[in-house]
Amino acid sequence: MSSWSKKRSVASRYNITSESYDEQYAQEQAAKYKAVKSVLESSFNDVVLDVGCGSGLFFSHVACKVQSVVGIDISHKLLLKAKAHAKSLCNVHIVQADADHLPFKNVVFDVVFSFTMLQNMPDQKKSLLEFKRQTRAGGKLVVTGLKKAFELTAFLDLFEVAHMRLLEFVDDSNLKCYIAIAEV
Repeated sequence: MSSWSKKRSVASRYNITSESYDEQYAQEQAAKYKAVKSVLESSFNDVVLDVGCGSGLFFSHVACKVQSVVGIDISHKLLLKAKAHAKSLCNVHIVQADADHLPFKNVVFDVVFSFTMLQNMPDQKKSLLEFKRQTRAGGKLVVTGLKKAFELTAFLDLFEVAHMRLLEFVDDSNLKCYIAIAEV
């Protein structure tokens, strides 16, 4: 399957499941947000990118703590839900885009978050390098990797290959994902 075919398939799957997305994933996602609380607490003046923002569940956890948030996703129907989540948040902006070809200049964001998305990408290293391109020097990249999709060493190797220094790594048995917090 070609890279673009895989991405279209993922977008289609999330378009189909968009109506039940929050019910299915809200509790699990909230546990991940809680696990990265330390990053949010030190990000008051930051400009944040949420790659693979889905229905925008993260927005309410981050918008009041940062200067602005940009959420991107490839699924149009999930972005409609994200727009509804962001309606009362004046500092949240939503863009439909491919995570491997983000439509922003280099080094725009202080913190880049990507929750439960990396395993959907055809070339995870390429995706991480694109996230890194978006992150200012000294900025942070917070990425999760679904445990059933990544062996632990393979997930950690992605950060080494992308020349990112891990600041923190979470492998909580209550979470379905590994969480890596890296410095760019």
